[in-house]
Amino acid sequence: MSENPARHLSEAAEGIRAFNHTSRSTGTDWRFPGHAYDAVGNLSYLVGMLGQAIEQATLPVMDTHEHGRVRIDGNGDAAAKVAELVKAREDALIAAEALTAAVGRMHNATSPMGLDTIGLPEFEDDEDDE
Repeated sequence: MSENPARHLSEAAEGIRAFNHTSRSTGTDWRFPGHAYDAVGNLSYLVGMLGQAIEQATLPVMDTHEHGRVRIDGNGDAAAKVAELVKAREDALIAAEALTAAVGRMHNATSPMGLDTIGLPEFEDDEDDE
């Protein structure tokens, strides 16, 4: 049985939407630097795969164009539209590379961060153990 790969991108977008919704405020599972480190690490992994996804998202168009079968609404110029797509894809790949590098730096920056528990009543028992 064949599977539509675009469905996975839809699911990834839904996951990002859910993250954006649930991370709007702090709570038990979302309040310490370690939580941010985990989230940024997952985000780093995600954006690191964008370049390949961008390339592969255009494969159906490129294959169809290679066989001379791309048709443009209103009898438009297929070669011009494909060239526009290729240029935009190149721009997107450059942006994805920059985003990957920036989010990687974010992940590195959060790596040594922790919570200073001194004076926080909910952590007093932990301090006695030290």
